[in-house]
Amino acid sequence: MSTVVGLDFGTTNSAVAAAAPDGLTALVTFAGAGYRTTTFRSVLYFDPEHRTPDRKPQAMAGPIAITSYLQADTRGRLMQSMKSHLSSRLFRETYVFGEKYTLEDLIAIILRELRSAAEAQFGDIGRRVVVGRPVHFSGAGSAEDDAFALSRLRAALEQAGFDDIVFEFEPVAAAYEFESQLDHDELILIADFGGGTSDFSLMQVGPSVRRRGHTAEDILGTDGVAIAGDTFDSKIVRHVVAPRLGQGSQYRSAFNKVLPVPAWLYTNLERWHYLSFLKSKKTMDMLAELRLQAFEPEKIAALIHVIEYDLGYHLYRAVEQTKIELSEQELSALRFRDATLAIAQAVRRDEFDDWIGDEITAIAACLDRLLEHTGVAPTDVGSVFMTGGSSFVPAVRRLFEARFGPSRIHSGGELTSVAKGLALRALDLGH
Repeated sequence: MSTVVGLDFGTTNSAVAAAAPDGLTALVTFAGAGYRTTTFRSVLYFDPEHRTPDRKPQAMAGPIAITSYLQADTRGRLMQSMKSHLSSRLFRETYVFGEKYTLEDLIAIILRELRSAAEAQFGDIGRRVVVGRPVHFSGAGSAEDDAFALSRLRAALEQAGFDDIVFEFEPVAAAYEFESQLDHDELILIADFGGGTSDFSLMQVGPSVRRRGHTAEDILGTDGVAIAGDTFDSKIVRHVVAPRLGQGSQYRSAFNKVLPVPAWLYTNLERWHYLSFLKSKKTMDMLAELRLQAFEPEKIAALIHVIEYDLGYHLYRAVEQTKIELSEQELSALRFRDATLAIAQAVRRDEFDDWIGDEITAIAACLDRLLEHTGVAPTDVGSVFMTGGSSFVPAVRRLFEARFGPSRIHSGGELTSVAKGLALRALDLGH
């Protein structure tokens, strides 16, 4: 039997794990610039200076893509958060240096790299895989949208060489990983905070469940909301970065009217997966004209610079670092400098908490909806396992501690627990 693997394709990070017959799991490691890592950034970089034998621009994924992007003399095209596009019927294809790629093509490049790294470590992994999926995909407004997103992800997986594909809810997969640590049966809540979605599952787990085999009845319910790490990042962009790039400023039109700079520019700036699409001739020509008419032309010039030189990843790193620091301390400073744009602004945790207040309320409503739907009281939940990067955000933590009590909150393997759980699920299914 081929090695059984679980694949967690994430909005920000991806991971792959293999499970042995005795239930032990091992993570695939990936090569970076002089280091190895168990997480694989879900990014693509197209290098305009290098072409494949069929003359397509060379595509790189993961840590190598980031290194190449940062070291390149001539900026190529960096693409992030592609999972967030899966439910959108508006994004079917894009052109990269004259070559057409569907969204499925782009995601398949990442998936092939993940598969290649797994086979370099474990040998042939066959064509079978258990893959994580959110309860509701980012941007999905209906069951049809979720089904559409799932069909596109399946098509990308097939391009990457998989044809026996099982999808499992990401929080359910995390439950498998948490269950392996338990010596007793209990009802648990899994809270999985990804880059694009926050997903929750209530499950019965424990040694006796493992012995008799898991069934669908062990899952009492699942729910999710399209709010997570990227959304929290966007609030810092809105309040700290965007005003330095012209948000809220004005310009004088050709008809001598004073108008606000179009808000849609900054909506795209807040959403990392849309930022690269601003670099179109139509948008760049509009910005060049807007700069001449703007009351604060230096801010529009800075926006043009960010787009023209593909500085989205640099901004993303600065914003993410600020968010991480605010999870550990009461005060941070967002620092970013590149030619025409320099930001050094203090951000207080209470400010950040206020900015994400509506999102915390929406997460709480989703959680309460799940409890009500399943008829489970917070006191019935034995443990709460929180995973994913945004599980560290203090406002998120406080919500769960208030509902369930601090003593029942557990965490660990924030970026890899889903992949390990998916491998255990593959083992359970005989994959």
